[in-house]
Amino acid sequence: MLEPNFSPFPEIITERLLLSSIQKEDAPELLLLRSSEKVMEYIDKERTKTLEETAALIKRITDDEINNEGITWKISVKENPGKLIGSIGFWRIIKPHYRAEVGYMLHPDFWKTGLMKEALQAVIDFGFNTIHLHSIEAHINPGNAASAGLLEKLNFVREAYFKEDYFFRGKFLDSAIYSLLNKK
Repeated sequence: MLEPNFSPFPEIITERLLLSSIQKEDAPELLLLRSSEKVMEYIDKERTKTLEETAALIKRITDDEINNEGITWKISVKENPGKLIGSIGFWRIIKPHYRAEVGYMLHPDFWKTGLMKEALQAVIDFGFNTIHLHSIEAHINPGNAASAGLLEKLNFVREAYFKEDYFFRGKFLDSAIYSLLNKK
């Protein structure tokens, strides 16, 4: 069975980004993202409304890291490493199956810059080479063409399309499941 260990927290540095641990001080910027209708348009979860809700989310993220159940990175540009512009991580690790589900979000000011592709590639590499995952999955709202395109650019394959399998805000929604296998 997979035995990840996220202590000490593994920072990742890419050409333009620093992926680091989300801290309590990041709550205002995380709240800005998670309360934004634009950012959350295809993330079918209720918007975060308060700093208290955001603090509780950060605590859950930290608890998952301490318990080696999941890992989420703060995305920052190297020129401003203290400012959270997004998040990315394996929020669900399925240890017996060497599989994890990736999730990500980015501030709209940084959309279409290639930063999320850069962050996702680094996280994929970490997942396969450090955690030793066999596969990574992503569940997306099929209407999110940008996310589907990003996943496909990084060689994810759509494995499934579920009709009306997700209930949110009084409606049944479809889900698309993408995956990437570790070919090493």
